[in-house]
Amino acid sequence: MPPEKAHKEKDVASLSFEEALAELEAIVQRLEKGELGLEDAITTYERGVGLKRRCDEKLKDAQLRVEKIEAKDGALKATPFDAA
Repeated sequence: MPPEKAHKEKDVASLSFEEALAELEAIVQRLEKGELGLEDAITTYERGVGLKRRCDEKLKDAQLRVEKIEAKDGALKATPFDAA
């Protein structure tokens, strides 16, 4: 793996949910404009995939924490989140 790629992956792993989401939104906007060359678009897309995975991980961690909090209380129970 090239050093610059390893550096980018490390950066993604250290981002907060909010930072990763903001960067992912910016990447989507850049890709939607269609102004990037093929190689830049692919590299940018790869970065976006990493950011999406980071956001998914952080959301899953948050969900597990909330479920643990609710389980400790006893009166509350976890219910699936319906985004629709």
